[in-house]
Amino acid sequence: MGFLVAQFLTGLANAASLFLVAAGLSIIFGVTRIVNFAHGAFYMAGAYVAYTLTERLSGGVGFWGGLILASVAVAVLGALVEMLLLRRLYQAPELFQLLATFGLTLMVEDLVVLIWGPDDLVGRRAPGLKGAVEILGQQVPQYDLLLMVLGPLVLGLLWLLFHRTRFGVLVRAATQDREMVASLGVNQKWLFTGVFALGVGLAAFGGALQLPRDAVNHGMDLSIIVEAFVIVVIGGLGSLPGAFVAAVLVSELNAFGILILPRISLVLVFLVMAVVLVIRPWGLFGKPDATLRAPAATAIRPWRPLGPRERGLLGLVVVAAALLPIVAGPYLMTIGAEILIFAIFAMSLQFLMSGGGLASFGHAAYFGLGAYAAAFLVKHAGFATLPALALSPLAGVVGAALFGWFSVRLAGVYLAMLTLAFAQIVWSLAFQWVSVTGGDNGILGVWPDAWAATPARFYELSLAMTVLLVALLRRVLLSPFGYALRALRDSPLRSDSLGLDRVRIQWAAFMLSGAVAALAGGLYAFLKGSVFPDALGIPQSIDGLVMVLLGGVGTLTGGVVGALVYKTLSIWLMSQTDWSKLILGGVIVLLVVACPKGLLGFAGDLIHRRPKRAEPAEQELRDAA
Repeated sequence: MGFLVAQFLTGLANAASLFLVAAGLSIIFGVTRIVNFAHGAFYMAGAYVAYTLTERLSGGVGFWGGLILASVAVAVLGALVEMLLLRRLYQAPELFQLLATFGLTLMVEDLVVLIWGPDDLVGRRAPGLKGAVEILGQQVPQYDLLLMVLGPLVLGLLWLLFHRTRFGVLVRAATQDREMVASLGVNQKWLFTGVFALGVGLAAFGGALQLPRDAVNHGMDLSIIVEAFVIVVIGGLGSLPGAFVAAVLVSELNAFGILILPRISLVLVFLVMAVVLVIRPWGLFGKPDATLRAPAATAIRPWRPLGPRERGLLGLVVVAAALLPIVAGPYLMTIGAEILIFAIFAMSLQFLMSGGGLASFGHAAYFGLGAYAAAFLVKHAGFATLPALALSPLAGVVGAALFGWFSVRLAGVYLAMLTLAFAQIVWSLAFQWVSVTGGDNGILGVWPDAWAATPARFYELSLAMTVLLVALLRRVLLSPFGYALRALRDSPLRSDSLGLDRVRIQWAAFMLSGAVAALAGGLYAFLKGSVFPDALGIPQSIDGLVMVLLGGVGTLTGGVVGALVYKTLSIWLMSQTDWSKLILGGVIVLLVVACPKGLLGFAGDLIHRRPKRAEPAEQELRDAA
């Protein structure tokens, strides 16, 4: 009994830091509508800055002063980021803001290594709280008891801030109706800056509080941002009490999951989130009318079939790609095949996002299912390469049919997070079902048949698949089914009045997208000769999002261009420098600022831009001149 109580108290202590991060994320999104993927990076920065202040300047500011100053310093940094970068993107689609903050995350990951080194840093214990208190025969750290009190205290202070101050009233008003706040003469720029700084400061304080408990490392950001998103979604977007209750729930699940359900402990939180969203799509404390619109962009201009000039140009590109094996060596052929495979993967996600307005944060689930299906068919069923590839999309169809049936009943961030939950469930199965998947050891020796074994031959196979699937998805998007899908994206109410079955059409889109992603996964298994759970992981899904957004979410084939740019940059930078994330993140941020519609969207604007026609009076003046 004493052990269970101690474990429960440990969960409550962990909930304090999680709540601080999730509260800041919820506040920022509620007001600015920014999906701040860099929130975990600010959490990590708070821990590193607090380490420096408490270790090297301990005589001047003290331990607690160091934690507070670190939070303030990172909050000021967040305000600068908002003013210099995010202000330029408020009118851009929400997912481009996600892309910009993802670029910031990459930069911060390398910057902390550059400044503090790659090794874990162990901070000092909190003065006066180095001992433990015995509770029912178990030793509970005094610092954990402080954190248990701190969580509700911060919740109370935030409630007072938002309900008893003018700033708080404006923040709550902006959360509900930003246009009305602007019409009242409130300077939204500075309101947004203040909200962003407050949210970032809370995240940094949460990271600083972890200093006496855990080693500071440069992998803190990804783990905390996923949990923060889960907490915000379970609690309900914009609800601070919901974030607090969800933080406690998630922390206790982490504390007891390994004891009670060790086989599913890695995915227990995501199972709970999936159940909550299926039963209550707006979260435990959210409101039905707060369900967000899908964060997808409409087309830059009405889509149409390619004209003769465009078809000719596209044909030249395909011919040039087909002739590449004549001049390129085996290494470049392997890289080229990998880029083509990820172009297929990105195009499958682009089909959902551009065509259906459905943002999937867990699209790697179908990619990984296809990879495992192909590997299993080759290694355990004795299939040849082409039959295994032909059957691998079935795994994606089954997964998308199951996950999509639940997902299409949600919208916006809730839909995106449910897809992430399903992807993490599949990843957990692959990681822990060792007898089938090999677990962390993966499935090895998945090589193509002799006719496709050389890098040049496999590149040609990948190119043929890419051309075929891109043409197929374009044809579908320009078919009556594609028009119906886009109508549901642009005007759900009008589409419903026309008798379009939203659930059935979007569900079919999920299955087609999952099949194409699974085929890309099957090709990837043969390219690498092995399959590991990483193929299903969150970073793989994020890479797909980045490729689509870089190419242009409002275009038909932006994912292909995005995959080419992103994978080429990633591979080249990793071979040239130790600071590839820093440079790649900077390039992503610059591209988002310069091309807020993506690369193809920006190119399309240049091509279709027409000079303003002169009025008759203007023309007469020009003639006279």
